[in-house]
Amino acid sequence: MNAGILGTGHFVPERILTNKELEEMVDTSDEWIRTRTGIEERRIAPDDMNTSDMAYEAAKNAMEEADVKADEIDLILVATVTSDMGFPSVATQIQARLGAFKAAAMDVSAACAGFMYGMVTGKQFIEAGTYKNVLVVGVEKLSKITNWEDRNTCVLFGDGAGAAVMGPVSENRGVLSFELGADGRGIPHLHQTEEDVIYMNGREVFKFAVRQMGESALNVVEKIGLTKNDVDYLIPHQANIRIMEAAREKLDIPVEKMSKKIQKYGNTSAASIPIALSEDVKSGNVKDGDLVVLVGFGGGLTWGAVAFRWGK
Repeated sequence: MNAGILGTGHFVPERILTNKELEEMVDTSDEWIRTRTGIEERRIAPDDMNTSDMAYEAAKNAMEEADVKADEIDLILVATVTSDMGFPSVATQIQARLGAFKAAAMDVSAACAGFMYGMVTGKQFIEAGTYKNVLVVGVEKLSKITNWEDRNTCVLFGDGAGAAVMGPVSENRGVLSFELGADGRGIPHLHQTEEDVIYMNGREVFKFAVRQMGESALNVVEKIGLTKNDVDYLIPHQANIRIMEAAREKLDIPVEKMSKKIQKYGNTSAASIPIALSEDVKSGNVKDGDLVVLVGFGGGLTWGAVAFRWGK
């Protein structure tokens, strides 16, 4: 039994924060942000919109596309570092709103690599025959832990949610290989401070990400006996266009085969890859039979990559 994706969905808040607006908030410029990060704007959730609200909307969309009803969901996994509260989990909150009362539910904390951690966890349950349908959500309200006076970080982050329903697929489809990793020695370079805001040593994180993203993307392809020439589409974590380009160059694939949503949404952490996947599926960039590679990195330091053949 192969585990694959049956449907995707995403949700982003209406409020757009542009680089021009940030110029009036901190000492920065539209040109500086665009040339160094590739970001032009990002979405910001209003104060009365919680992480669970965005997760719920993305989950509903994914379930509709998958044609899976609430009582058919066996497990809900939500990847996030910005839950509404310490407990209960976002997963249990959306379980109640969806009416998915047969499902077990828990959150996964692996920062920007969280969606891959969630996918791989779901894969194990499905292929073991324990569960049939697993809902995996990546969601963040990073605006609530962003220091809006720190010009080095506040230009990067945004809010949003992406989701996928996973379940059994045919033999030549679904998740074919994965790589998950962590190195806690990197915690000082990217973490949430005692003041509950994001701290990042940009130079160190950049060096780590450029190396790890490319290596992990190549590793998951080689694990299934294929080469980089077999990759049809790359969806990297939308953190920084230069890091994304480094991963693309490692796989030696053309620009049009790499998902690029960073200009619209900035870095949405655990939500960035599922948002991009959902948009690419709906726009036709990801087609039946395509070999797709997802790869990301995040605070922890964590990283993850998944290679899968799209389709049911």
